[in-house]
Amino acid sequence: MSEPNQGSSVVLVHGARADGSSWNDIIGPLLSKGLNVMAAPIPLISLSDDVAALDRALERTNGPVVLVAQAYAGAVIARTVSE
Repeated sequence: MSEPNQGSSVVLVHGARADGSSWNDIIGPLLSKGLNVMAAPIPLISLSDDVAALDRALERTNGPVVLVAQAYAGAVIARTVSE
């Protein structure tokens, strides 16, 4: 398997019964591979508010982005990338 591109970002989006700390065990190994990693904070107020929060998080990234969802976050990501 090839090494990830330097400058690539992984944005982790938590589910409805969690927060960004749910990704703690995942962040370290991704960082060790040279990836930029962000656990995007979503407020869990409404789908539209969560989409807006993810949009703001994505504005802070550069280069290729991989979005990773846990449960409800899949709906947030789907709505974000379809707009």
